[in-house]
Amino acid sequence: MIKNPVLPGFNPDPSICRVGGDYYIATSTFEWYPGVQIHHSRNLMDWQLVTRPLNRPAQLDMRGNPDSCGVWAPSLSFANGMYWLIYTDVKRYDGNFKDAHNYLVTCETIDGDWSDPVYLNSSGFDPSLFHDDDGRQWLINMQWNHRALSLGSSPLHSPFGGILMQEYSHSEKKLIDGSQLIFNGTDRGLVEAPHIFKRNEYYYLITAEGGTGYEHAITHARSRSVDGPYELHPDRHLLVSTPGAPLQRTGHGQYVETGQGEFYHTYLCSRPLPGTQRSPLGRETGIEKCVWGEDGWLRTVTGTTQARECVEPPVDAEPAAPAKQSPIIRFEQPILPSEFQWLRTPYPERLFSLAARDGFLRLYGRESIGSWFEQSLVARRQQHFNFTAGTTVEFMPTTFQQSAGLIAYYNRHKFHYLQITHDESMGRVLSIMSCNGDYPESALSYPVSPQALATDSAVSLKLVTTGAELQFYYAKSDEWIPIGPSLDASLLSDEGGRGEHASFTGAFVGMAAFDTSGCALHADFSEFIYAPEVAV
Repeated sequence: MIKNPVLPGFNPDPSICRVGGDYYIATSTFEWYPGVQIHHSRNLMDWQLVTRPLNRPAQLDMRGNPDSCGVWAPSLSFANGMYWLIYTDVKRYDGNFKDAHNYLVTCETIDGDWSDPVYLNSSGFDPSLFHDDDGRQWLINMQWNHRALSLGSSPLHSPFGGILMQEYSHSEKKLIDGSQLIFNGTDRGLVEAPHIFKRNEYYYLITAEGGTGYEHAITHARSRSVDGPYELHPDRHLLVSTPGAPLQRTGHGQYVETGQGEFYHTYLCSRPLPGTQRSPLGRETGIEKCVWGEDGWLRTVTGTTQARECVEPPVDAEPAAPAKQSPIIRFEQPILPSEFQWLRTPYPERLFSLAARDGFLRLYGRESIGSWFEQSLVARRQQHFNFTAGTTVEFMPTTFQQSAGLIAYYNRHKFHYLQITHDESMGRVLSIMSCNGDYPESALSYPVSPQALATDSAVSLKLVTTGAELQFYYAKSDEWIPIGPSLDASLLSDEGGRGEHASFTGAFVGMAAFDTSGCALHADFSEFIYAPEVAV
């Protein structure tokens, strides 16, 4: 069976593309670098990360982008012998403006060097490219209306101003003629995430509505002309979650047809911790099987709008052999292991090196935790509710402005950090730094007094997360000693702090260093452990 979510942990806004017997899903990465994750599958069940294509300054520079901005909602397609990737770089979140710039890159192979970007427009976000069978190409994106007074119920002017369409000329590398409004959405509101596909005599328009929280939904409409008018699906929504179901916040997806004529739809979803509306794993990617009705409309095979955890695979699907992966990652290669990303900057050599010392990841202390410019933080997605993570670090600070250690991180206002730093009276110490919600309500807290480290040797650090609880440990004489109180792991979620419509990523766990003295003191990490089990 297809086990949902197929891409666990922060992997939202899935755009699916089939090329022969190969399936690819592109997902949003927001402020994490490199930009866009593309996973590959042959059976819709087993997926492997194959590339993050936006990996150089000419394609993406997010220094200064606020939390949960950056790369929103990529759209992946294949036409004319090459892959096409449309993406948004969002430069602002709070306030009436978004400053969302849309670009196109192309490549002949999925894992090759993608082109420099072609600028398209800035009228809104969630762009996609539709390749019509007459050879014309159409850019579709939502329109942002900065005159809105509210994002709440019944605003005077909704900021989500409908779906725009405009023709794209690849020979001229620009949009041509004018844009036109083709769809206003339903009364659920907040219409976004448009995709068009053609089947028989109809053009089908897919959108997401209701915001990306618990009212999220996938809406279908159709027209005999690409520019409309579009009539609404008689059931209105293809997918919308039922309260209490395991998969919540379903929305923002795309249709795909297999080579054998079976039909599937991707969607994003989240899995709240039991009894809560907090999802530390972020918005994940799922797949649902669908059928075409005699009336020419797509519906789920169950006839309901609730996505399922287990879904029938394609008839010809062959399951892959289970992947065997060690929980211990050692830094023995000259490139960063694929599990890890960093934040915002296209110049990672300023943040870390795998060549400065054989067998170690060296982080150079740069700006503070939560900087929007140069933050030395290398981390991987949290993909399990219960897990153990740890590292061993060599670090000799001489001032309290220098810090390195193990971090559970969502954004600048939601993190828990076990740090090695310096105390004027005690010397090298361990302490915990936490930030417990989004600005302006939050403030840094130190839930444990600094604890002296007796020697200048390497220090092993660990955290154990069990559902909504996180406990830090350090090693002493081959024994793991807890440090500090149990911390709130559920805080590291979209819904933590300001809530579901203010944050859009997911929890990460990794290694961090900062040096606000400006000396760029380095810390050396010999390994990183991530185990989907609790080990004390």
